[in-house]
Amino acid sequence: MRCRVILRLPPDLVSLGFVFLLCNLCAHVEASIHEYRNEAFIPKVNSFFFHGGSEGLYASKNHESKPTDGKFANGKSYIWFESVTFRRTKESALKHHKMQQRTGLVEAIIVEIKERDKIGGNYFNSDDICCTPELAKAGSCKVGEVIIRSNPDSNESPKRIQTFFEATNEEVKMIPQTVEINRTGMYYLYFMFCDPQLTGTVITGRTVWRNPEGYLPGKMAPLMTFYGFMSFAYLILGLAWFLQFVRFWKDILQLHYHITLVIALGMCEMAFWYYEYANFNSTGSRPMGITIWAVTFTAVKKTISRLLLLAVSMGYGVVRPTLGGLTSKVALLGLVYFIAAEALELVEHLGNINDFSGKARLFLVLPVAFLDACFVVWIFSSLSKTLEKLQLRRSMAKLELYRKFTNSLAVSVLLSVAWIGYELYFNASDPLSELWERAWIISAFWSVLAYLLLVVICVLWAPSQNPTRYAYSEETGDDFDEEAIALTGGVAKATDIVSKLDRKERKADHVFGLGEDLEEDKRE
Repeated sequence: MRCRVILRLPPDLVSLGFVFLLCNLCAHVEASIHEYRNEAFIPKVNSFFFHGGSEGLYASKNHESKPTDGKFANGKSYIWFESVTFRRTKESALKHHKMQQRTGLVEAIIVEIKERDKIGGNYFNSDDICCTPELAKAGSCKVGEVIIRSNPDSNESPKRIQTFFEATNEEVKMIPQTVEINRTGMYYLYFMFCDPQLTGTVITGRTVWRNPEGYLPGKMAPLMTFYGFMSFAYLILGLAWFLQFVRFWKDILQLHYHITLVIALGMCEMAFWYYEYANFNSTGSRPMGITIWAVTFTAVKKTISRLLLLAVSMGYGVVRPTLGGLTSKVALLGLVYFIAAEALELVEHLGNINDFSGKARLFLVLPVAFLDACFVVWIFSSLSKTLEKLQLRRSMAKLELYRKFTNSLAVSVLLSVAWIGYELYFNASDPLSELWERAWIISAFWSVLAYLLLVVICVLWAPSQNPTRYAYSEETGDDFDEEAIALTGGVAKATDIVSKLDRKERKADHVFGLGEDLEEDKRE
């Protein structure tokens, strides 16, 4: 079989998958358990095939255990054909005699993606997938079967499982069996037949895919450990922030409550994802409640984080006490972003059920990417205005604070752009998921970057006994207090402040022409 046979899925299946996901929000979502509900076979060259699933599987660790009830114990990696049924049309069944034993063949082909060239007639310089009479005469294959060039030294992959229709029966059940995986790799499962008389045949049932450590697919398994570490990291950050919060609770600003909310959301998000992955790994299914909570916390945290960055960039609590007329616009952007992010997360994490997530995700990535771009443009535009205001007011402490924040944000944006480029390169150079063992790093990067940026904000805006170094103050001389506190660590003497205010008043008298009169009075 050529590479294109493995990869391509027709648009109608993509649409079917998207609708299927949205219509099953009340059911259990299963990813390592691939379900088939009257799915049709797709014609390709001289064959008909149905993509039964594809996942990264690690090699079995326990080679001594034997299957019980069709399944192995822990330590085994396998694909279990639990209840797979093929149903052909009545017209197709009546074309055969009741005394015939084998009246139709359907094959289950399990192939590691690295050995895809062993399927099909490309080895014999032919585009055919099913064996032809010419190839059969040469002894290369059997007519009516899929061409598979087996390796005489190994019978691991590709693996063929045959199921025959009997007499005029319209339905045949595949014998429940388990295929052990003894070599790590990305495996594809295809159900195929070569007989044109079987056109219209559908498949129902399900297959169970399991790794040695549990039911998590190979590309998702490292994420469970990652979310465990991230939960611990957020816990450490939360404790450090809480101690500062309690220590200086009398000087807490409104901005500190928003930062606390983001930290709490991050802790809940990572904890829910770890629990969701751990539950999935042990049971093989994703209960809707846990997944919805994890997805919702992710969408809410993303939205609140971006709104926090935007509010800080606008100088909220530093150069302005409120956002004023911009509040409604900021809230509207946040609401739209939450809806788009929630939809994307739902399709991405509930879409693993039948490998449609990659396709359906394309329809929702663009709106989220566009809204992210709007946030970035608005944030840097607001930062520019805020820095300009601070320069005009000569608020050096606040100006230095915002410069550090701007530099940190600029670095994060540059890293994001670079990583997006790497992600595009990674996906383009690995269309068949051969690098599935490294795929988890793609999503993990964004969680780490968001955490680091939150740490920077916590450091810059940490609660302290001198909140006036970044708190909003009226333009009545508080800037002098702020500068004194910034330069002397909050121990400036009252006499110094008074002398500065006195010099300010004298300067103002000269500006209004009062200085000359005062000097004349002194001479007299």
